[in-house]
Amino acid sequence: MRPAISVRGTHNYTERMLATLASLPAVALAAGPSPVESLDNLRDALGSDARLLVKRDDTIGFAFGGNKVRKMQLVAAHAKASGADTLITTGGVQSNHARVTAAAAAKLRMKCVLVVNGTRPAHPTGNALLDQLLGAEVRYVRTREDRATEMERAAEDVRQRGARPYIIPLGASTPLGAAAFVAAIGELADQIDPPDVIIHASSSGGTQAGLIAGCVLADWHTRVIGISADEPAASLEATVRELIDGLAKLLDCGADRVASASIVVDDGFVGEGYGIPTMASREAADLAARTEALFLDHTYTAKAMAGLVSRVRDRTFTKGSTVLFWHTGGQVGLFA
Repeated sequence: MRPAISVRGTHNYTERMLATLASLPAVALAAGPSPVESLDNLRDALGSDARLLVKRDDTIGFAFGGNKVRKMQLVAAHAKASGADTLITTGGVQSNHARVTAAAAAKLRMKCVLVVNGTRPAHPTGNALLDQLLGAEVRYVRTREDRATEMERAAEDVRQRGARPYIIPLGASTPLGAAAFVAAIGELADQIDPPDVIIHASSSGGTQAGLIAGCVLADWHTRVIGISADEPAASLEATVRELIDGLAKLLDCGADRVASASIVVDDGFVGEGYGIPTMASREAADLAARTEALFLDHTYTAKAMAGLVSRVRDRTFTKGSTVLFWHTGGQVGLFA
């Protein structure tokens, strides 16, 4: 376990917050910053007046990467520090978060129990296959509403075996998990000037909360737009607000500033539901692949890119502005 996450590039953060970020224990799962690349071919294909960039968390080199690796570095460290030896979490059968949790457990010599809603696959593929390879115990429940009860049941079973469980909420979307994306804004500050807009896929709210709080605390005027993968906008906005409030308490700074932060969630690209492709997401995935060799999944990132493409076509972005697409990973889903 290393003593802290990186706080480079956070020159506008207060000394108190820097000290708090630096004091958060972390396990080193990812090496170095994820790159920022220009999307010039996509920009030309769309005739965009704005500069398009991508922050490539899909290239993080641990367990096929993604935004959940950033969160897990802090959350798994807290689990280890609390004396836990078993990680328990939840998601869908093809959950990226479940895959990263199982991988972290394997790396840290811990056990892992995954509670997933859906049908046990006869022939596991994608993330379900990786969960199996990583040695996770997978418990299947019928609905999302059944997951919390089963996680508690799994935790009790772990205790009965004399082991020590640590329950990680859906998506590791806790104030601690979200703090990883406050630090990620510091990482981004070492790479580019503040973008005018950040667009990303939003579901359990932790990534969006961290990005918004990070921008506010860095004195950036960046507009963070979360494209919902499933939740209605009002519900997801409430979740993000709760996480931002928790972040302010965790980092002991800027409560008034982050409390007034604008939260923008667009639920217009969900389509028929979670994980179900839409015409817009299919087109966005094709465009990204054929213009930039950038692979998107239909559950999260393709719908987020569809939100970006729609805004470009509607001339929402002003000429000369910089729009950053934060690629949160999930490309394993293409093989499900």
